[in-house]
Amino acid sequence: MSTSPTPTILLVHGAFADAASWTGVITELQNDGIPVIAPPNPLRGLASDAAYIASVASRIDGPVVLVGHSYGGAVISVAGTTENVTGLVYVAAYVTEEGESLSELQDRYPLSPLGDNLVQSTYPVEGAEPAVEFTIEARAFPEIFAADVPAAVTKVLAVAQRPLAAAAFTERAAAAAWRTKPSWALVADADQAINPDVQRFGARRAGATTVEVEGASHAVAVSRAKEVADLIRDAVRGTAV
Repeated sequence: MSTSPTPTILLVHGAFADAASWTGVITELQNDGIPVIAPPNPLRGLASDAAYIASVASRIDGPVVLVGHSYGGAVISVAGTTENVTGLVYVAAYVTEEGESLSELQDRYPLSPLGDNLVQSTYPVEGAEPAVEFTIEARAFPEIFAADVPAAVTKVLAVAQRPLAAAAFTERAAAAAWRTKPSWALVADADQAINPDVQRFGARRAGATTVEVEGASHAVAVSRAKEVADLIRDAVRGTAV
């Protein structure tokens, strides 16, 4: 019986982070010979971000497993309709339904402390009025985003944040790839950025194979890289034919 090629893992970071947040996970996967790529997520809006990630996936020769952290979960739910995507992995993520916004999903449960600790600013948009974007207030960043990450690392992450466009919170998802493709989910049960119940609800609705990491912060890919990589390995095995 023949098997399909090992899928390429395409890691999609979320808001207030960049692709370097996947460093430990990338090392784990590369040590196992699993091909991996971690492109930048533009963080400018759900439709445009998903279109970009879909374009990256479509250029890869062979099957692709999309892995989304945080807001990246909403991105892969849309981008995952790309033909060569064979599975989805959600890491402390929003798992959106078609027609649903991030705000609608998170409003199903009590809000996390994140909303009270966002800093609003604007950025230029060619031919239009400036648009609004958010970062996490630097003093609150360790507690909100990375409570289980060493303080020296957290100080770097706090000043290297990439802001998320405000429009991303209200834009409705154009698709829900988990309806037709297998999914896995990791719930960070001490998350202060996305209520863990929001993560659980989305994973349950998607029928995802789910694991919980006790005491894990939102930055679980940094603090618990092996556990995240283990779930991705499960997805690789689960999508093999």
